Amino acid sequence: MAAVVDAPPTEDLSALEDQLAALQLKIKMKKEEQGVPIAPYSASFQRTMIDKILGAEDGGVSLLGKTITVGGWVKTGREAEKGAIAFLAVNDGSMFTSLQVVVPREVAESSDLVQSLKGVVITGSSVLVEGTLVAAPEGKEQKVELKATKLRYVGQVDDAASYPLAKKKTSMEFLREKAHLRPRTNTVGAVARIRNELAYATHTFFQQHGFLYVHTPIITASDTEGAGEMFQVTTLLGSVEENGKIPQLSADDVDKLKQETSQQGSAVKEAKAAAAAQKDDPVLMAAAKEAIDKLMALKAKIAQAESGPKYDGGLPRTADGKIDYRQDFFDRPAFLTVSGQLQVENFACSLSNVYTFSPTFRAENSRTSRHLAEFWMVEPEMAFCTLEDDMACAEAYVRFCCRWLLEHCKEDMDFINKMVDKSALERLRHVAETPFKRITYTEAVEILEGVVRDGKKKFEFPVSWGIDLASEHERYLTEDVFQQPVIVYNYPKDIKAFYMRLNDDNKTVGAMDVLVPKVGELIGGSQREERLDVLERRIKEAGMEIEPYVHYLELRKYGTVPHSGFGLGFERLILFATGIDNIRDVIPFPRWPGNADF
Repeated sequence: MAAVVDAPPTEDLSALEDQLAALQLKIKMKKEEQGVPIAPYSASFQRTMIDKILGAEDGGVSLLGKTITVGGWVKTGREAEKGAIAFLAVNDGSMFTSLQVVVPREVAESSDLVQSLKGVVITGSSVLVEGTLVAAPEGKEQKVELKATKLRYVGQVDDAASYPLAKKKTSMEFLREKAHLRPRTNTVGAVARIRNELAYATHTFFQQHGFLYVHTPIITASDTEGAGEMFQVTTLLGSVEENGKIPQLSADDVDKLKQETSQQGSAVKEAKAAAAAQKDDPVLMAAAKEAIDKLMALKAKIAQAESGPKYDGGLPRTADGKIDYRQDFFDRPAFLTVSGQLQVENFACSLSNVYTFSPTFRAENSRTSRHLAEFWMVEPEMAFCTLEDDMACAEAYVRFCCRWLLEHCKEDMDFINKMVDKSALERLRHVAETPFKRITYTEAVEILEGVVRDGKKKFEFPVSWGIDLASEHERYLTEDVFQQPVIVYNYPKDIKAFYMRLNDDNKTVGAMDVLVPKVGELIGGSQREERLDVLERRIKEAGMEIEPYVHYLELRKYGTVPHSGFGLGFERLILFATGIDNIRDVIPFPRWPGNADF
């Protein structure tokens, strides 16, 4: 039997609370004595991140007089007072602003790392500097600066003239060729932190709303979009050269082998008969065995030719000349996924609300500023969810992301607003604060046809019911007509994917697109088709095979449920937030036709 512990008397409990309060105060005072926040995984260097200094509420004033070590890369450097001191703008990536570090000449000359101040002022050099945090001169934007007392590490730029990121402004096109160095630039560094915050906001939003994060596969045998623009995954190409050396027999060659085999069969009979007549003759016995071995080799050759893999161009072929994927790694054609939707639906139909956030791939031979071959998708799926619910979730998510950036990424967004897109902050505020307008696809087309008819607008691509709205149409609706985010829903079935729920008019599906200023379509989603017979018909109408979708169809056989979801191209969200012109500049290592560097 468990022992019963009596509750302490009230006065004892009060005494314990007093002791706990005193201990907490002691811990707080001890922390204040230590004062300097050390990066936990740079403890060996006792390094403090710059955002813990300049990003503090008081701008680092509470750390004045403390000995601090910072490490980062020199954004700019210059000697002053006839070479008596050097001013370095050091940035470690933790925030946009760089910390000014003042290095006296004697500190540099007493170091074994450099011979003079010239060794630390070169842009791109890395430094680890120990010093005292002092008040910055009056009139400076920063309240503090670091007066160096010791150079603890210097990674010099060997040839300053060859360093690609000089002080002068460089084009984004050039920086794509230097993707390994471009995060050091103001713009790309800011975009990287904005991307990080949006990823954090994404997980925060869905986790706060009870969604389960699901990892969906990169390799798949199914085409979610039915577009056929997929990268194939195969191991067959690795054996092309070796397989190309395997001799291939024609039908005539096989016929000749069969004739030779027949003749050899007769020779075996004769050899056996001779050996049987003279059982004690070892020569005849050996001749019979040799004849049998030759016959078996010929039969094996025929079997190989008739049933073994046939090669053409080093690739295994079926009898009708098609590639024999039974010889491939996955025993069937496999591809890099264009979407995790079909897989994440599986989990939604068991665990209710789920989402995936992962890379996807599209082998579309496009070199426009809006296309990538590899990009990231945010894809939630919700059980017992209608199209109306789906639109509500999409709107809430986008507005949450806008508010998150405004609250958590002010410094980087201020830079973007000043140097990249002067409307970026206003756009974020507008979307964060404004309810989204909802119109049907038919209403959208009628509006667009009306402005063309009235001579108010001329589009490059003609407008008529049944077209897939182009970016110019989407942006006109959100930027000019409504001047707010717009959700267009109930699209023609012929321009949407097979899995979208067919409406009662048999002409449209329960699909929706979220349109926002600057980029047009930001989100595409739908209520999924939960009726087995309708889904099977839609797959066949799309000209696709049923076999790769058997598991997807079984969700409709075993406890089908109304469910919905959407997909957001993560890079498009960053384009919307920053106003960057080219999607290749908002992903760390962009992939497009002809480019897979880094």
